[in-house]
Amino acid sequence: MVSMNPADDPSQVRTAQSLVSGARRVVALTGAGVSTESGIPDFRGPDGVWTRDPDAQRLSNIHDYLADPKLRRRSWQARLNHPGWQAQPNAAHRALVTLARSGPLRAIVTQNVDGLHQRAGSDPETVIELHGTLYETECLTCNEHRGMREALDRVAAGEADPPCLVCGGILKSATISFGQALDAAVLSRARAEVEACDLLLAAGSSLSVHPAAGLVGFAAGNGARVVVCNATETPYDDVADVVLRGSLGEVLPSLV
Repeated sequence: MVSMNPADDPSQVRTAQSLVSGARRVVALTGAGVSTESGIPDFRGPDGVWTRDPDAQRLSNIHDYLADPKLRRRSWQARLNHPGWQAQPNAAHRALVTLARSGPLRAIVTQNVDGLHQRAGSDPETVIELHGTLYETECLTCNEHRGMREALDRVAAGEADPPCLVCGGILKSATISFGQALDAAVLSRARAEVEACDLLLAAGSSLSVHPAAGLVGFAAGNGARVVVCNATETPYDDVADVVLRGSLGEVLPSLV
């Protein structure tokens, strides 16, 4: 494993470039760090949402969400004012579009729910959203899915905790909260893509949330090369061939 900041040793960037350009099937596993330069804060970083406000983590806990109407009202205000609505793709997102168009990138397995990969130009058919999407709501009773904008318009009009229009059940964003299982079909598709790859590019993820993080060890165990790009250390740095620190908006373009 080689660990470095790209500004410190350009030769190691060339090592990572060589791994990427020599791969036949690349899968990117992306996390919140890919979107921070678009104005969407991460969760666990030095200036992350949960670092600044530990109580905010309750907003992402399904059990608290179901049990506490006050928390749900706070969640809806957070959705209404989510920075993702104004965010634009950054250089990290665009770098993955370039890598796909040049051939080797076959899939993006993302923990992000902001849709910025697709808005940057990545083929939606190749983006696997492990943790769901912010752009839809789901009813926790009847599983009705609708566009998020409809619910946000209701919140803006005065409904602090809008119920499902079909059955009256509790609504939330169609994202995976702590305490909820990932969609089995989505996870199976992600594992199949990782199993078939010969290089896994993990970018902007703390690699501390499973089962997504476990895809790195799964790839390495299948013989794939692993490049980890993240601002801080991850639990999977030891299995990586190269670890690059620094801004993802600089690191990812340097690889393509």
